[in-house]
Amino acid sequence: MSSDTPLDRLRRALPGLPPRLQEAARFVARHDFDAATRSMRDLAAASGANPATFTRLAQALGYAGWDQLREALIETRRPGSPFSSRAGRQGPSSLPAEMLATDAAVLGRLDPAPIGAAAQALHAAPRIWAAGFRSCRAVAELLHYELRLFRPDEARLVGGSGPEDLDLGAMRAGDAVVVVGFAPYSRSSVLTTRTARAAGCVVIALADSPTAPMAEGADHLLLFDAATGPGFFPSLTGALAIAQALAACCFALGGESALMRLRESEARLEALTQYVSAINC
Repeated sequence: MSSDTPLDRLRRALPGLPPRLQEAARFVARHDFDAATRSMRDLAAASGANPATFTRLAQALGYAGWDQLREALIETRRPGSPFSSRAGRQGPSSLPAEMLATDAAVLGRLDPAPIGAAAQALHAAPRIWAAGFRSCRAVAELLHYELRLFRPDEARLVGGSGPEDLDLGAMRAGDAVVVVGFAPYSRSSVLTTRTARAAGCVVIALADSPTAPMAEGADHLLLFDAATGPGFFPSLTGALAIAQALAACCFALGGESALMRLRESEARLEALTQYVSAINC
């Protein structure tokens, strides 16, 4: 077996394949994430082809059968060591300055135009769901917290008060769903996007790439750079900035109604003495 990827093999072989295998090959090329995660029968149903076509395609590419091609696709997508492989040779004395400088540059490259359009969608939605998993949970929680200050009854956090599947099942047409993710992408983020789309929700993806699987079919794509920094872990600075800009813009669109709700939230926080006052210090 050569060391090139299965998609490389497919691309080179495609011109010489019979018409039916060409159709299946193009489907796999366009939906390689599905090909790596779904069964052959599911792929056949989605593409309109016979399951045996995918077996013949795999054999035409030099694999024993579909299972072997699928394993190769999975291995290609496997991140390996996504964090330790990023570790550089910077010393501890220079690393903080380099990380801060990189994050500052990342913020300067963010595009504000798509954020405004996405905020319009949030403002128009009857409910807003924030979804982030693993390290992206912090971004979703920040967005959810800020939205609840002026939309306390409409802002929801997927998995915030119970199993994620219950929240996914509660999504309705017209709701806005904000999904955050960067490579390696969590399965939960992909499932959330697919469920939201099937329910007729407006999907807003905060992602590190236009081809991110959790951004597939999103109505709004807000891109941030997670991989440029010198640290061992991808940077969430851009995603956090976008989340805060989304919340602020959504608040501004809410006008007097949003301001009134924000004041009510502030009064409640003050009544519950959530914050330390100078007198009590």
